[in-house]
Amino acid sequence: MNKRRRQKEQHPLLNLVSEYIHILVGSAFIALAFNVFLLPNQVASGGVSGISIILFTLLGWEPAYVQWAFNIPLFIAGVILLGKQFGTKTLVGTIFLPLVVYLSRDVEPATLDPLLGAIFGGIGVGLGLGIVFRGKGSTGGTDLAAQIINKYTGFTLGRCVLIIDGLIVLSAAVVFDIERGLYALIGLFVTSKTIDLVQIGIGNSKMAMIITNQQEKVRNGIIHEIDRGVTKLSAFGGYTDDERPILMCVVDQTEFTKLKQLVKSIDSSAFVIVMDAAEVLGEGFKRA
Repeated sequence: MNKRRRQKEQHPLLNLVSEYIHILVGSAFIALAFNVFLLPNQVASGGVSGISIILFTLLGWEPAYVQWAFNIPLFIAGVILLGKQFGTKTLVGTIFLPLVVYLSRDVEPATLDPLLGAIFGGIGVGLGLGIVFRGKGSTGGTDLAAQIINKYTGFTLGRCVLIIDGLIVLSAAVVFDIERGLYALIGLFVTSKTIDLVQIGIGNSKMAMIITNQQEKVRNGIIHEIDRGVTKLSAFGGYTDDERPILMCVVDQTEFTKLKQLVKSIDSSAFVIVMDAAEVLGEGFKRA
């Protein structure tokens, strides 16, 4: 009994350790992408890292020091103005990321082509941020500034982030040139898409909405032959106003062809709508 209880108590601790590992590993990816791709090519694609690139170019200030100088006061301001919900995870990301930037400052650039720097730097930063977010953490920086502006102006959080990153990219265009500003936009776009990919994953599941006159046969076929669940949604025909329930089913990409063949073999006139399911949580799919 005590052993079982001890095992249960270990799970939250293991989860917490895993989350901190995610934050540390993700921060390391961001720092390396910064030093290997973004900084050498002057791609200031938003955030405190973008500010540090601009100040390094203008004044020669060490990027890690600049990031600490912005991140730590922003963290303190966030705690004071927004509450203590950020916790130690945000503090760890806030301190550790510039530390790795400092320790890896002498790493050789992977490329001096600004387009490649923007693309692969954006991938690296997006991968790192996605890993940090999966650890339920944050690297602080301008995200905290956006939350503070959101609270006191009423602007949406997305708009606040867009304003801050937009100003940084605009500054890069002024300090460097328009071309560098455009590269920064590319990096910003690639970062956002990579974060989505890490957070949600590749859409390898399909959701099918099936309207058929052979509901029971199709439903039984999906349950017994494909071994997937089915949800029956209440619906009515727009022209006839007759009741036409819809069968909703989510299957893996590998099962999709089998589902199509099954429906066609039972009711060749069935109406089937198919769409990508970006993320599926639950039994038979990914755990939350």
